[in-house]
Amino acid sequence: MKIKFFPLTLIIIFIFIFFFFYKGLNNSSIYSPKLNFEKEIPNFSTKEFVSNKEINSFDVFKDDNFYIFNIWASWCIPCKTEHAFLVNLSKQDNINIIGLNYKDNYDNAKSFLDELQNPFDIVLLDNDGTIAIEWGAYGVPETFLIKEKKIIKKIIGPITKDTLIEIKELIK
Repeated sequence: MKIKFFPLTLIIIFIFIFFFFYKGLNNSSIYSPKLNFEKEIPNFSTKEFVSNKEINSFDVFKDDNFYIFNIWASWCIPCKTEHAFLVNLSKQDNINIIGLNYKDNYDNAKSFLDELQNPFDIVLLDNDGTIAIEWGAYGVPETFLIKEKKIIKKIIGPITKDTLIEIKELIK
């Protein structure tokens, strides 16, 4: 009797464990941030990439145009893949593209822009990463669409063909 009871108990335990883990797979507890929201842009001061002059965010985002604020670095492989999409966006008349060079070597960043073309109207420096943190960035690349000093769209990761189309629809 003991011999038959043990395999039956073992089978019931395995079935219970299977259903426990199966149920857990269907209930995702992965955090996904809200990507479409309206939030005021943070105020910050930093240096401009080319002139090395101190500049304030209120001097950069000063009118009601659309702005793309792109956080990038020369060492970032996805930044290279999205760069062609930024160049495409730079040809739009109704949008200004602001780049934030994140924790990068100046010479490497300059070579990156010389080699791939500079789509940015202004490039700002973030040598210690604090500005990106103030914007709520998780890493590079990240892109923010701004209208009237409010973030209206956040793109985590590189800009793709689909997000390029979405941005162009929003700025029409």
